[in-house]
Amino acid sequence: MAETSPIPSSTIEYYYRLPEPALLRPSERYWLHALLLLATVFTTLVVGARLEFNFLHNLPPFVAGDEYLPFFPLKWALQVPSRLLLGIPFSATLLTILLAHEMGHYLLCRYYRVRATLPFFIPAPTLIGTLGAVIRIKAPIRSRKALFDIGIAGPIAGFVVAVTTLMFALMLSKPLVASARGSDLRLGFPAIFYLAQDLLRVIAPQHAIAGLPLIRIYFHPTAIAAWVGMFATALNLLPSSQLDGGHVVYALAPRLHRLTSWITVAVLLALGRWNYVWWFWAMLLIGMNVLAWRQRQAPEYPQLPPNRLVLALFAAIMLALTFTISPIRAV
Repeated sequence: MAETSPIPSSTIEYYYRLPEPALLRPSERYWLHALLLLATVFTTLVVGARLEFNFLHNLPPFVAGDEYLPFFPLKWALQVPSRLLLGIPFSATLLTILLAHEMGHYLLCRYYRVRATLPFFIPAPTLIGTLGAVIRIKAPIRSRKALFDIGIAGPIAGFVVAVTTLMFALMLSKPLVASARGSDLRLGFPAIFYLAQDLLRVIAPQHAIAGLPLIRIYFHPTAIAAWVGMFATALNLLPSSQLDGGHVVYALAPRLHRLTSWITVAVLLALGRWNYVWWFWAMLLIGMNVLAWRQRQAPEYPQLPPNRLVLALFAAIMLALTFTISPIRAV
């Protein structure tokens, strides 16, 4: 028997579109957003400069080197500051993908009158120069429809930008030189990379990399930025806890959310046999699941409109296209 709402759906629809009281809106800390963005631009320029330098000279893209922080060549970049200019393509591409993802969430928050911050970029001396970007939602989400739309908007926006970037980046990539020294790290490619190369064979069959296996291609730094975007999309779409995929599942079936969250943890623990990175994410999700054990993400009524099922299917397809069992491993 179908569930019925004790409150007219039109009343609830009006309620969750009401704006938050102006007095409850704290002033935006624009200076902090700008500072973190500038710091992230710098850290991604450092990484991107080395990637571009190595690409131009047919050197392996990922080399630990003799830096204090492996794979973050700060000393090398600052020896000749003009080298940072080499990092612009990678930095601009990566930050655009991350910005698209977070602005997808932010704009839907604005549409549903849910208070949220602008994106916070997170600079870090990592392999890619950042830990990503986040927004903070500072008000309750008043319906499953709003939760679904806010949750899925980010992955869709980031995915579209990353796929577009990947097609252009493949055109800039080149065959791997047979005599080149091996990289210290190797990327695992999700299905979307194979599909993009198939499309390249159709639109540019004479391109040097059109017929090569992916492991024989030296990817341009912008393609590596697209890879990061795909990996971020897959992580966010995992159907667990407070991740975007978890929001989608909760909006679809609130009573199944807890079960799918723990099933996802179990799957990641099993995948850790092939790649240790999944054990890290499994531990992270365990903590998130415990902290959010009794948290309700949105009211049960009104129910999610049936037309959102198409978008839910698209989210599943995006996860399948961007997920890889072994995303990155030491060689």
